[in-house]
Amino acid sequence: MSSNHPIHPFVAEYLGTALLMLVVAGSGIMGESLSQGNAALALLANSLATGCGLYVLITLLVPISGAHFNPLVSILVWRKNLMSKTFFGYVLAQLLGAISGVWLTHVLFSLPVFQLSLKVRDGLGIWVSEFVSTLILISVIYLGVKYSKEKLPMLVAMSVTAGYWFTSSTFFANPAITLARSLTNTFVGISPLDIVGFIAAQFVAILFILFLTRKS
Repeated sequence: MSSNHPIHPFVAEYLGTALLMLVVAGSGIMGESLSQGNAALALLANSLATGCGLYVLITLLVPISGAHFNPLVSILVWRKNLMSKTFFGYVLAQLLGAISGVWLTHVLFSLPVFQLSLKVRDGLGIWVSEFVSTLILISVIYLGVKYSKEKLPMLVAMSVTAGYWFTSSTFFANPAITLARSLTNTFVGISPLDIVGFIAAQFVAILFILFLTRKS
């Protein structure tokens, strides 16, 4: 992370998370509208666009802010200093960015800006799926930074793309994005009532990772 770059890290986190949310929600809307009811085709479009978008965003912004775009990644990075102003600044930028991104998506597709999702995503299987999704994502990031830093954008992008297909939760693994997805009643939405289970599973996963890596 560079302190000499003209773009402030908080701004990079805000823009990166907003653009990530735009890619996730926008590709979901476009995929669903063009797939003529074929959910598999819509998910394919959604997953490929998300993976490609992540690769670009991480590659471009990792020198500026570390390209977290996810409070869980920031927890991993600042595990020993979670009360720092930088940590809180990152998380706030990510939350605001995710919400801005979903609202911008609605504007681009001429939809009502303010929405709440009606899509139900709950049950033990989907919560366990989200726990596993988060374990995989954070583990890939932790190991990638440690052993293959130059390939990290590709590793994260490919993990997320694949994760859409082998998890029943479709690999949210991000509290900021999860919250924002409750604000869109589109293909990628999640009912506000169901985000508690998802975010709880995500935090259990990051606590497990922190326990496993506590000596590193």
